[in-house]
Amino acid sequence: MSVTESRRVLVVDDDRELCELLERYLGGEGFVVESVSDGETGIARAAAGVADVIVLDVMLPGLDGFETLRRIRAACNVPVLMLTARGDEVDRIVGLEIGADDYLPKPFNPRELAARLRAILRRAGSDGTLGTSEPRVLRVDDLELDLGARTASCGGVPVRLTGTEFSLLELLSRNAGQVMTREQLSREVLERRPSAFDRSLDVHVSNLRRKLGPRADGDERIKTVRGRGYVMTVRARGAS
Repeated sequence: MSVTESRRVLVVDDDRELCELLERYLGGEGFVVESVSDGETGIARAAAGVADVIVLDVMLPGLDGFETLRRIRAACNVPVLMLTARGDEVDRIVGLEIGADDYLPKPFNPRELAARLRAILRRAGSDGTLGTSEPRVLRVDDLELDLGARTASCGGVPVRLTGTEFSLLELLSRNAGQVMTREQLSREVLERRPSAFDRSLDVHVSNLRRKLGPRADGDERIKTVRGRGYVMTVRARGAS
C-alpha cells in the first residue's frame, strides 16, 4: 500500500472554502479527508483515532491552534502539520516546540501540502519504509530505539516522541559519533533542503535534547558542531 492510499487526514480550520478546497484536492490525491471548524471538535476526533495525520490552523475561534495541539498531544501522538500566518516565525517555532511535526505558512500550494503530508506519514512509519531494517533495536549507550514499534527509551524510561523526532533520533543514532550536516538531516528527515530562515530542524533537535536529557556522565547526547550540523555523542570506552 502506498503512503497515501486510504490515509485519513483531519483538517481543523474554520475557513470553509479552504476546507472544501483541501477535501477536493487531497481527495483526488488519494487521501480520505474530514474537516472540522473548531479546536474542541478536533481534539475529540483526534482522540477517537479518526486520523493518520492532522492539518491544524493556528488561528481558530475559541480554543486556538496551540492549545488544541497541547490537548491533542496529551491524548495521542498522531502527526500534526500546523498552518501558520506567512512571515510569523514565532508561531512556527512555538508550534514545533509544543509537538507539531511540521508547519506550512498560508497561503500555500495544495500540492506542497500533499507532499508535506506524505513526508510526515513516511516519518511516522505509515508506509513501512522507516524503522524496518536491521537491527530492529538500536542502542547508543543507555538510549534504546525499537525500530519496529518506533518507540524510544532512555535509561529504561519510555520517551514520548513525535514521528519527526523519532526519525531524526534514529538517523543521528545510526550515525553516532559522526557529524551529520544540517543539509543531510533536513533532506533525509524533513525531505527538503534547509533554507536560511527555516528553523524546523533546530527546534526538533532542541526538543530531543529536552526530552532525552544529558548522558549519565553529564555530557550532551546531541552536540552542535558550529558551521556544520549535529552529532550524537558516544561515551568513551572504559568511561564510568
